[in-house]
Amino acid sequence: MKKLLIALCLIGITFSVQAKTVIGKVNIQKVLLEVKEAKRIKGKLEKMAKKKQAILKKEENKIKKMQADFQKQSLVMNDKAKAKKEREIQKSIMQIQQKASQFQQEMRSEEEKYKKPILEKIRKIIELVSKKAGVDMTFEVSIAPVIYAKDSKDLTKSVIKSYNRKHK
Repeated sequence: MKKLLIALCLIGITFSVQAKTVIGKVNIQKVLLEVKEAKRIKGKLEKMAKKKQAILKKEENKIKKMQADFQKQSLVMNDKAKAKKEREIQKSIMQIQQKASQFQQEMRSEEEKYKKPILEKIRKIIELVSKKAGVDMTFEVSIAPVIYAKDSKDLTKSVIKSYNRKHK
């Protein structure tokens, strides 16, 4: 009886090992670039970035004018006045650098705020598409590239289509 059970277990293991494993792969970066919702958000972020760049450009122009004025006036200024004007210019330069850094941080924060819910939706769509395609495992290509798999399916286009259908 024990031998029969052992034999049946070995046969079961053999069949499960010989079962065909299909691997799915998805390029999430490509999905993020091509789904309509992400494109709309990218447009919003680009508008926001242009506004911030315009503000910085305005500040840069002020500093350039200050520097040009200083160049013209420096010949008739005493050392104390020159030092004061140079400190003002340096202070303005530091302020614009801080503002640029703050703007970059704000842009990263906004991008993350918009990206996180989309990634969650993408994950759910990947699960659905993977089940529908009959794959056993699905990998994100850029993070865990599958170098070789006998049977693999690229699900990226299907994920994009399904996402756009579900999240208009």
